[in-house]
Amino acid sequence: MKHTNPPPQPAVPQPGQVPPPPKPRNRRLRLFLAMAAGILALLCLGGVGVFISFYDEATKIERTAPDAVVDSFLRAYLVNRNDEEAALFTCKSGADLTQIDAFRTDIQSREQRFSIGIRVDWTSLTVREEGGKTTVSTDVRRIIADGSERTTDSWQFAMVDQDGWRVCGATPIP
Repeated sequence: MKHTNPPPQPAVPQPGQVPPPPKPRNRRLRLFLAMAAGILALLCLGGVGVFISFYDEATKIERTAPDAVVDSFLRAYLVNRNDEEAALFTCKSGADLTQIDAFRTDIQSREQRFSIGIRVDWTSLTVREEGGKTTVSTDVRRIIADGSERTTDSWQFAMVDQDGWRVCGATPIP
């Protein structure tokens, strides 16, 4: 048989005797935890600020060069087929995009009619400035997804500098 000692009983003060003061709480530990939490919060806020800055820079719309704007416009309009994204690269008013719209509609109708996918890409972009007007030209290629057929059309894009370059017209070059 094991013999166990009973747990020690807290000292009961005798009448007229002052009870011992309670153990002081560890103030240093609390101070250290509060400082660590504050530093962690500042680091998190700083990280959020850096993330927002990088995100803003990565999603910034560049309109500083006419050829880069046409490249972005073609990607948005013909590849992604996203009118809202394409509108970021077009004139604020008075843009004549009826011919490029007909070109895209023709691609979509061929895809539906023949149950095929058509990819669109383009060659290098050439910037010309004549008589105060800036144009960008390129060859736009339509390629059937399986590679069986490819057509190329030359296009010219009229550009205007309105708070950065914007596409104001698109016409095929005969």
